Amino acid sequence: MKPLRSGDPFDALGDPNRRAIVERLKTRPQSVAEIAESLPISRPAVSRHLRLLKNAGLVVDSADGTKRLYRLHPDGAEAMREFVRSVWGDALTRYRLVAENTSTRGRDRKR
Repeated sequence: MKPLRSGDPFDALGDPNRRAIVERLKTRPQSVAEIAESLPISRPAVSRHLRLLKNAGLVVDSADGTKRLYRLHPDGAEAMREFVRSVWGDALTRYRLVAENTSTRGRDRKR
Protein backbone atom coordinates (compact mmCIF):
# COMPACT_ATOMS: atom_id res chain seq x y z
CA MET A 1 0.00 0.00 0.00
CA LYS A 2 1.56 3.30 -1.12
CA PRO A 3 1.18 6.24 1.24
CA LEU A 4 -1.00 9.10 0.06
CA ARG A 5 1.30 12.11 0.13
CA SER A 6 0.65 15.77 -0.30
CA GLY A 7 3.66 16.87 1.77
CA ASP A 8 7.40 16.38 1.58
CA PRO A 9 8.68 13.72 4.00
CA PHE A 10 12.05 15.49 4.28
CA ASP A 11 10.30 18.72 5.29
CA ALA A 12 8.10 16.80 7.72
CA LEU A 13 11.14 15.33 9.47
CA GLY A 14 12.90 18.69 9.57
CA ASP A 15 11.22 19.58 12.85
CA PRO A 16 12.64 18.06 16.08
CA ASN A 17 9.16 17.56 17.57
CA ARG A 18 8.03 15.57 14.53
CA ARG A 19 11.19 13.46 14.68
CA ALA A 20 10.45 12.81 18.37
CA ILE A 21 6.90 11.75 17.48
CA VAL A 22 8.23 9.34 14.84
CA GLU A 23 10.66 7.94 17.43
CA ARG A 24 7.78 7.28 19.84
CA LEU A 25 5.67 5.60 17.19
CA LYS A 26 8.39 3.14 16.18
CA THR A 27 7.50 0.81 19.05
CA ARG A 28 3.69 0.84 18.97
CA PRO A 29 0.62 2.82 17.88
CA GLN A 30 -0.27 5.70 20.21
CA SER A 31 -2.99 8.27 20.68
CA VAL A 32 -2.43 12.03 20.61
CA ALA A 33 -2.77 12.09 24.41
CA GLU A 34 -0.10 9.41 24.88
CA ILE A 35 2.30 11.19 22.57
CA ALA A 36 1.65 14.57 24.23
CA GLU A 37 2.35 13.11 27.68
CA SER A 38 5.88 12.23 26.61
CA LEU A 39 6.69 15.54 24.89
CA PRO A 40 6.94 19.14 26.13
CA ILE A 41 4.25 20.31 23.68
CA SER A 42 0.46 20.53 23.88
CA ARG A 43 -2.07 18.07 22.46
CA PRO A 44 -3.14 20.55 19.75
CA ALA A 45 0.53 20.93 18.74
CA VAL A 46 0.93 17.15 18.59
CA SER A 47 -2.20 16.95 16.42
CA ARG A 48 -0.77 19.54 14.00
CA HIS A 49 2.53 17.68 13.81
CA LEU A 50 0.74 14.37 13.22
CA ARG A 51 -1.30 15.96 10.42
CA LEU A 52 1.91 17.06 8.70
CA LEU A 53 3.48 13.62 9.16
CA LYS A 54 0.32 12.02 7.79
CA ASN A 55 0.27 14.36 4.77
CA ALA A 56 3.89 13.40 4.10
CA GLY A 57 2.89 9.72 4.10
CA LEU A 58 4.95 8.85 7.17
CA VAL A 59 2.15 7.97 9.60
CA VAL A 60 -1.37 6.58 9.34
CA ASP A 61 -4.21 6.64 11.83
CA SER A 62 -7.12 4.39 12.69
CA ALA A 63 -10.11 4.63 14.96
CA ASP A 64 -9.97 2.90 18.32
CA GLY A 65 -13.27 3.61 20.04
CA THR A 66 -13.44 7.36 20.60
CA LYS A 67 -9.76 8.02 19.96
CA ARG A 68 -7.45 7.76 16.99
CA LEU A 69 -4.28 5.72 17.12
CA TYR A 70 -1.30 6.79 15.06
CA ARG A 71 1.39 4.46 13.80
CA LEU A 72 4.24 4.61 11.34
CA HIS A 73 3.18 3.93 7.78
CA PRO A 74 4.88 0.67 6.72
CA ASP A 75 5.85 2.18 3.35
CA GLY A 76 6.21 5.73 4.59
CA ALA A 77 9.94 6.05 4.15
CA GLU A 78 10.02 4.50 0.67
CA ALA A 79 10.02 7.85 -1.16
CA MET A 80 12.91 9.00 1.00
CA ARG A 81 14.84 5.75 0.42
CA GLU A 82 14.29 6.02 -3.33
CA PHE A 83 15.55 9.61 -3.40
CA VAL A 84 18.67 8.77 -1.40
CA ARG A 85 19.28 5.62 -3.45
CA SER A 86 18.94 7.52 -6.73
CA VAL A 87 21.38 10.25 -5.67
CA TRP A 88 23.89 8.21 -3.69
CA GLY A 89 23.55 5.09 -5.81
CA ASP A 90 24.73 6.95 -8.90
CA ALA A 91 27.46 8.78 -7.00
CA LEU A 92 28.75 5.59 -5.37
CA THR A 93 28.76 3.77 -8.71
CA ARG A 94 30.83 6.55 -10.28
CA TYR A 95 33.16 6.59 -7.29
CA ARG A 96 33.64 2.83 -7.48
CA LEU A 97 34.42 3.02 -11.21
CA VAL A 98 36.98 5.78 -10.66
CA ALA A 99 38.54 3.90 -7.76
CA GLU A 100 38.76 0.66 -9.74
CA ASN A 101 40.24 2.41 -12.79
CA THR A 102 42.73 4.33 -10.67
CA SER A 103 43.71 1.15 -8.87
CA THR A 104 44.16 -0.72 -12.16
CA ARG A 105 46.28 2.08 -13.65
CA GLY A 106 48.51 2.10 -10.59
CA ARG A 107 49.11 -1.64 -10.90
CA ASP A 108 49.86 -1.34 -14.62
CA ARG A 109 52.53 1.29 -13.92
CA LYS A 110 54.23 -0.90 -11.31
CA ARG A 111 54.65 -3.79 -13.74
